[in-house]
Amino acid sequence: MSVAHVVGGLVAAGAGVFAYASVIERNAFAVREESVEVLPHGAEPIRVLHLSDLHLAPWQKRKISWIRSLADAKPDLIVATGDFLGHKDAVPAVRDALSPFDGIPGVFVHGSNDYFGPHLPNPLTYLWRPSEIDTSRDQLDTAGLEAIYAGFGWVNLNNSAGELTVNGSRLVFAGTDDPHLGRDRLAEVTTAVETVIESNTAAVDGLIGVTHAPYRRVLDSLTNRGADIVFAGHTHGGQVCVPFLGALTTNSDLPLAYARGLSTWSHADRTTHLNVSAGIGTSIFAPVRFACPPEAVLVTLLPRPIGYS
Repeated sequence: MSVAHVVGGLVAAGAGVFAYASVIERNAFAVREESVEVLPHGAEPIRVLHLSDLHLAPWQKRKISWIRSLADAKPDLIVATGDFLGHKDAVPAVRDALSPFDGIPGVFVHGSNDYFGPHLPNPLTYLWRPSEIDTSRDQLDTAGLEAIYAGFGWVNLNNSAGELTVNGSRLVFAGTDDPHLGRDRLAEVTTAVETVIESNTAAVDGLIGVTHAPYRRVLDSLTNRGADIVFAGHTHGGQVCVPFLGALTTNSDLPLAYARGLSTWSHADRTTHLNVSAGIGTSIFAPVRFACPPEAVLVTLLPRPIGYS
C-alpha cells in the first residue's frame, strides 16, 4: 500500500469521525438517572432535574425541543448550573426552552458564558490548562436571563444561599458565582448559609451545593460546610474523550476521574456526593462531542436507611 493510500485513508477516517462527532453524537441527547440517599428517614423522595451548559443559540430548534420534553419527567426541583447562553441573541431561545418548567421550584448559578459571548478556542492549549476568559468579548444579556429565572420564581444562588420546601423537606442551598472567572466568594457563601439556617427554627433536611465550575477550592468549601450533595457543570464531561479511557481535560483543576457523573468528594473528615453534568450543549465554535454525549441528569434524592448516622 502506498503512502498516498495510507494518508488518504487517515484523512477519510478523520473526516468520518468529525462528521459523527459534529452531526450525530452532538445531538444524541440523553437523560442520565441517579439516586442518592441524603434525606431524613421517612422523607418523600425528590426528583431533581439538573440542567447545565445549554449554550443555546437561536437556531438550535432540536435542542430547544428536547429540553422542553424533559418536563415529561415531572421533576420536583430544577437545579441550573450555568452557561445557558450561547449567543448574544439567545435569551428568547432560553425562555422558549425553559417555559415548560415555569411553576416548578428551582435554583440557579451563572457560568462564564452567561456573561461573555463564545469565541474560537485554541484546542491545543485547552488540553493542558483551563481556558482563559477574554473579558473584552461581547457581554451577553445576563439581566435578561435572570429575568426569566425570576419569572419562574427560581432562587439566585450566585455567592448566596436560599431555601425551598420541596415535598415536605426543608432544603437549604449554597451557591457560588462562576469560579472559572474567579467570581466565587466562598466566605460570603458560608455567611449566607448560616443566615438562612438561623432564620428558621425548623430542622434542615438537606444542604445542597450548587456551582458552575467544580474547582477544588469550591468543592472543599461546600464539603466542609456540610453539603449533602453538590451539583456542577462546566466540564462538558471532557467533550472529546478517548473511548474506554475518558476525558482528556476538565477545563479546571478537577481531576479527570470526576469529569462526568455521580461520585463522592472528600475534604478533611467530610464527604459529599458530587454530580457533574456533561452538559447539553457546546460552544457554537466547537460543535463536536466524541465518546461524551450530551445529557441532562435526573437525580432522585431518597431518605437515608434506618440507623444511618
